[in-house]
Amino acid sequence: MKRYRLTYFLGQSFKGLWRNGIMTLASITVLMSCLVVMGSFVLLILNIDENLEKLGLLNEIVVFVDDTKTDEEVEEIHKELEKIPNVAEITFISKEQALEEEKEKYKEYSGLYELVEGDNPLRDSFVIKYEDNSAVQPLVDNISRTDGIAKVNNRADLATSIENIKNGISHVLIWFMTILFVVSIFVIINTIKLAVHSRRAEISIMRYIGATNWFVILPFIFEGIFIGIISSVFAFFIQWYIYGYVVTEMAGTLDFLSIITFDSIGHYVALAFLGIGIVTGIIGSTISTRKHLKA
Repeated sequence: MKRYRLTYFLGQSFKGLWRNGIMTLASITVLMSCLVVMGSFVLLILNIDENLEKLGLLNEIVVFVDDTKTDEEVEEIHKELEKIPNVAEITFISKEQALEEEKEKYKEYSGLYELVEGDNPLRDSFVIKYEDNSAVQPLVDNISRTDGIAKVNNRADLATSIENIKNGISHVLIWFMTILFVVSIFVIINTIKLAVHSRRAEISIMRYIGATNWFVILPFIFEGIFIGIISSVFAFFIQWYIYGYVVTEMAGTLDFLSIITFDSIGHYVALAFLGIGIVTGIIGSTISTRKHLKA
């Protein structure tokens, strides 16, 4: 058996794929669809996360201090806020800093702040980032009860709604992936079974003369790997085209959104598609040939 090289197994694999062309095409199409659906959902989730972080919606509360408090009292409030559970980080923004930021933000309206140069209407504030999104309400209650706090701007409801949408998309992704993954393996199993059936006499002879299990199964494993590789390559280019088309369509209407470029994550997508495709092909091939390795 040592006289057979890798080219022998590769040649047998290509013959099997060509011999069962319809089922091979079906396997590639189903697995390719699975990868594209998975990639689309993952890219959507990544873009949602990107925009949530940019907007600061997920874990941020703005707290305004009573404008009658002195600098020393504001410092004491800062210390009290740090003691509250679920507080991860506190950033102090003075009313002078807040006014300068507003001026910069609306600098095209130069006369807007002329009346407030000597009488700043803004308040000192704290930007509080928290860790546990499920414990936001107790955090807000504790902040509100702190002496010297005039107002609490809490966007937790909006953050929770968006987080629920993201979790819903994730659950849909998992179910789609599970269903399509099982279907992909099932189709690959049937493709390999046809190849095994067409060579059943040859396999029996090889087993009779003492061929090892690996010698018998390797061509079929390569068939599954080739199906996975071809599917992943087609899926990558389809994903690249779909994502580029969607981004182009959105560019003119949703300028306020931050869109992740495909170039920045394309290599991760390619590696993920390739890995999932190969693993799926190997699993399908192994299952379909298992009974033929029994003595």
